[in-house]
Amino acid sequence: MTRGIILRMMFSEGKLRRMKALSNENGIIAAAAMDQRGSLQKALATSRGVDVKEISPAVMSEFKVAVSRALTPHASAILLDPEFGLDAGRARAPRTGLILAYELSGYDNTRPGRLPDLLPHVSVKRIVDWGADAVKILIYYTPFEDEAINDVKHAFVERIGAECETYEIPFFLEFVGYDPKGGDERGFEYARHKPEVVKESMKEFSKPQYHVDVLKVEVPVNAEYVEGSSVYKGQKACSREEALKHFREAAAVATRPFIYLSAGVGNQQFTESLQMAAEAGTDFSGVLCGRATWKDGVPVYAKQGLKALEAWLEKEGVRNINAVNQALQAAKPWYEKAGVAAPA
Repeated sequence: MTRGIILRMMFSEGKLRRMKALSNENGIIAAAAMDQRGSLQKALATSRGVDVKEISPAVMSEFKVAVSRALTPHASAILLDPEFGLDAGRARAPRTGLILAYELSGYDNTRPGRLPDLLPHVSVKRIVDWGADAVKILIYYTPFEDEAINDVKHAFVERIGAECETYEIPFFLEFVGYDPKGGDERGFEYARHKPEVVKESMKEFSKPQYHVDVLKVEVPVNAEYVEGSSVYKGQKACSREEALKHFREAAAVATRPFIYLSAGVGNQQFTESLQMAAEAGTDFSGVLCGRATWKDGVPVYAKQGLKALEAWLEKEGVRNINAVNQALQAAKPWYEKAGVAAPA
């Protein structure tokens, strides 16, 4: 059986219809991400100078609604969470697709390995009933972790994939690398190993038993340690040419459409990374970009309120998302990577 036939079978009619709803007229996934929960609560609490318990569900929902209203006219889809984001989903612009998170925020820190878990009140059926066009799962993953721990994660992803197959809804899998020895994932030492973490993770979750439809991946380098990048800090993990090679090698091992995530970096660093992806000629199919577009609005909202946030989003937030959209000119349609015809 050829790869094209396998991938065609992967996309049922229901999945194809929903993938079309998530992408723009060129088949590019230009999605905003606003499914942050614990990290957003902490950021709001820090900016307000209060305990995190004082950041109520109503506050979280209000922030997410404002972001959704301002940014979804400039996005093909938005990623939200069922805990605080359902109102924001209803506030999104017409013809903007909806992706809902299925995992609990964070990970189990009582055991080694950053093991994931699901929201106990959520199922794929409920996500479909809430009107979503895709299911998103985030796991922390590195090929350098203990095999027994990764085996648990593999089984976890297999179960989600089977559930999504049943309800014919696309499965977006996000995997975020880490150092199992506890090192700083934003530091120089991890930057030297990051390309291998990303490549091997993309290779693993492209396997057919997971039924992943879109890989949501980190860029394979930290641009702050790429000599010659616009955000270079002076400590060299690799040259720009080596970075471009890492981009090409990671793209080559993926047999599923893949999109880049911003991983909490600033807008300049993320757009620089996308420019490297374009220069490398990778066949990425878009982005799911969150904090790079709206994170600087957190202190505005925390200190000045909703109206100030809305004004900031209309100016700075829209400018940020348009900068990301500009960097997507080199992206390739998801259906080309999947080896299927463009949805009618």
